Amino acid sequence: MHPNNKPSPRGKRWWPGVFVGVFLTAVCVLASGFMIEVTNTDTFCVTCHVMQPFRTAWRQAPHGGANAKGVVAQCVDCHLPHGDFVEYVTAKAYTGSRDILMNMVIDAQTYDWVERLHSRREFTYDNACRRCHQNLTPKGMRTSGIMAHKQYLLGTLNKQCVDCHEHVGHKNMITEINKYYGKKELAQGKPQ
Repeated sequence: MHPNNKPSPRGKRWWPGVFVGVFLTAVCVLASGFMIEVTNTDTFCVTCHVMQPFRTAWRQAPHGGANAKGVVAQCVDCHLPHGDFVEYVTAKAYTGSRDILMNMVIDAQTYDWVERLHSRREFTYDNACRRCHQNLTPKGMRTSGIMAHKQYLLGTLNKQCVDCHEHVGHKNMITEINKYYGKKELAQGKPQ
């Protein structure tokens, strides 16, 4: 305090900074949450035109709503890991950045999409599948499926869900890609 018992003007100077800091932190947190939600939809993913045939194939598949219950899985439900929040956001940032760069570099019309399918483990996650598909031995399943899933659950198979369920997320994907880009049907990844 000053000698005349008045509070020091320096003591009050930091309060506006605190209020501005709290306000900006709240805005950043809310904006980042909003951006995560906005970028979690197929509508956002398809803004890159290269994704259009994938969206068409997805809509025709059970995960795109072509199922008895009308359940729709969004792109991020399968193509991002569903571990902890940090893993999710890190993978989202990496995948989004990579997709943007690849869309600038590749020629989608000549890109070998069939060959890319062989790398599906890189962009489809078991913990994403298991988030929705918890019961892997439901009533009515064929014995071969029950046996395979039991081995998977025991860890005796070196397989991931997409190794056996290759086309579950996108029905007739290669056909849709070819239609979209005006290509002839592919055989073994090569134009006929």
